[in-house]
Formats: sequence, structure tokens, C-alpha cells
Amino acid sequence: MDEKESLQLLESTLPGSAAPAQGAAGPGWVYKSGRFLFKVLKEILGTVLPAIFIALVINVFVAQAMVVHGPSMQPTLYYDERVVIEKVSYYLHEPRRGDIVVIDVPGQEEPLIKRVMALPGETVAVRSGQVYINDEPINEPWTVQLGGPDYPPTTVPPEHVFILGDNRGHSNDSRAFGPVHMDRILGRAWLVYWPLDMLGLIR
Repeated sequence: MDEKESLQLLESTLPGSAAPAQGAAGPGWVYKSGRFLFKVLKEILGTVLPAIFIALVINVFVAQAMVVHGPSMQPTLYYDERVVIEKVSYYLHEPRRGDIVVIDVPGQEEPLIKRVMALPGETVAVRSGQVYINDEPINEPWTVQLGGPDYPPTTVPPEHVFILGDNRGHSNDSRAFGPVHMDRILGRAWLVYWPLDMLGLIR
């Protein structure tokens, strides 16, 4: 045994000396882990966050889904139907008579879905479920179930609408809380998308 081999043998037998562990993590592993985390973060910032932002913008400014609760819009809309509420129309024009709208009414637990029946400046009255505008009965081309409380002649204020359910005998509407400010309108009910056998535009 030469002098070099003897020196290596002596070092290996010194107290506290140990051979390097097999597979120990080195600087290369840390570098690869950092690159992987950077790639994941880049993917989140470049794909996931923009997708969430677009979804929020669509929900706030374009459209959103809603579930119909209660019988107040039967037979036009039924309990538990899913509808799409579009929000673009009222950036272009004011609500029109006959529009079915979703309104956030103060004091109500959840938004209401009703039909616009009277517009600003019109005098509206309801007798036995029949709507009168400026003391003249109006023709409603949609199906209505008459009934419910009457409403005395009242002029709709500027920037307000008077709303009713199509099922007049079972509807919490403007006969109870009066005309509603247009700022409370969340959008126009546009499409039933569930159940599939009821798929279609809302009229």
C-alpha cells in the first residue's frame, strides 16, 4: 500500500467522517424546484387570473345566471328554472313595458323577477289584476293570471318603473312597495337554459 492510499484509508476511519449520502439534494435540485415554481406562478398570472377577471367582468356588466324562486311569474317562468340575465340592453335604452327584469328591491331577502308594466310619467292603477295606464286598460299579449290586491292611480316618478308578476294573485310586486328606481334593475331576463326541455328565449 503506497502513501496516498494509506492517507485515504486513515481519513475514512477518523471519528465523524462519513461518506456522502447517495442521492443527496444538491444545488441542481434547488435550481430545478425554483424553475418549476416560477413556471407555475407564471401560468397562474398569465392564464388563471385573467380568466377570473373576465368572468367577473361578464358577471357584473354583461350577464349572469339566476334561479327562479316562487310562483309569481307563472305561467311565463316556473319555480327552480335557471335563467340568463343580460345587462347590456339598459346601457343602450331604458326598460320597456313588457320587459321581464330582475330587481334588487330594498328590504327583500333576494332579487325579484317581475315584468315592467308602467314607465316614468305614466299614471298606473291595478283593479282585480287588470292594469290601467292613464285610466285606460292595457292589452297584455303574454298570459296573465289575474287577482291580488288593487292599486290606486299613481304617477310613476322619473327614473322609476312599476313592476308586477304575471301571476297577479301570488306576487310580491309594486302593489306592495311602489315603483322601483331603475338603478335597482340588475338586468333583463333573456333566456331559460334549464331544464333543457324549457330552453328558449323569455317573452
